[in-house]
Amino acid sequence: MITVLVVEDTPSERELICDYLRQGGYNVVSAVNGGEGLEKFAKTQPNVVVTDLVMPGMSGLELCRAIKKTATTKVPVIACTSKNQELDRLWGMKQGIDVYLTKPFTKDDILQAVRSLNVGG
Repeated sequence: MITVLVVEDTPSERELICDYLRQGGYNVVSAVNGGEGLEKFAKTQPNVVVTDLVMPGMSGLELCRAIKKTATTKVPVIACTSKNQELDRLWGMKQGIDVYLTKPFTKDDILQAVRSLNVGG
């Protein structure tokens, strides 16, 4: 089964993303910030990471860079963020974001983003 790590500091948004992914048949692990996300990444070795970009402490981009630097295999990162400027998207992609979703997004948006990555479980 494919495991998705969701890192989001807003509880309602975190639960919404987790619910969407569970409904899509994914195993979901969640974290409330980038630091906890990095710890859970090391423990669970998820197939995909979904992260907010703007979080206190370690940002989603810092988390993405840390994951890309430490992962032994390629782990795609999906950004779900309110930062919707083209420059934000381009900078995120340059930092290692594989899929960039802007809020608000739908259940279909998040499930399609994960499916588009062709990751195995």
